[in-house]
Formats: sequence, structure tokens, C-alpha cells
Amino acid sequence: MERQNISSGTTWEPIVGYSRAVKVGSSLHVSGTTATGPDGKIVGVGDVYAQAVQTLKNIESALHKAGAEMKDVVRTRMYVTNIAEWEKVGKAHGEFFRDIRPATSMVQVSALISPEILVEIEADAVVET
Repeated sequence: MERQNISSGTTWEPIVGYSRAVKVGSSLHVSGTTATGPDGKIVGVGDVYAQAVQTLKNIESALHKAGAEMKDVVRTRMYVTNIAEWEKVGKAHGEFFRDIRPATSMVQVSALISPEILVEIEADAVVET
């Protein structure tokens, strides 16, 4: 099967050795994604809802680069640094996936790559080949 690596163009991808997303056959896997804006800075510092929205927009962009859409997402994983704010992250997730309703999980982690980052989300999709 052909493998397609999708890059977001960040400087970290070659250093860490990852791709924003990888498509193999009909499976598409989007790496852990954060609220990084086009300028490389974190969007919504201190606001977990704003970060979740930006993160989901970034996932949507990665999906589009691979020829997929949000409706193709079958699973998400949400990592938050403060589970007490789960409803804010859930609200953002629901705004993007209300009718799609992928399988999901949300867990609290002790920290993410930067203290400014409050949420990180992964997504798996199935697309027609």
C-alpha cells in the first residue's frame, strides 16, 4: 500500500521525525495537534476553549491536505492539562463533530510540550481511496 506523509511545514517535524498526518490506504492518522497559529505561536493562551477550537481547525486543515474531511473522522483522543475544564474542550469538539460523533476519549495529562498548551488532540479518519 502507498504511504502518504502530510506535513504542516513546522521545523519540528524533521527534528522529531514525525508527520502532521499519515495516510495509508483508506486510513488517515493525524498526529497530536495543538493550537498553533500560522505564525507558529500558540492561539488562545490561557483559554482552553479557544485552544480546542484552533486545534480542531488545524486538524481539519491536515485532513484537507490528505483529501479528507471532518466527516471522515472515526476517532479522536483529547489530552488536557486540567480535566476540570473538560466541558469547554467538549463544547469545542461538539461544535465540529456534533453530527459526526466519532469514538473519543479525553484524559488529563501532567503536562504537554509547552506550559502554554492546554489541550492536544489526535484524530483518525477513514477515507475512500
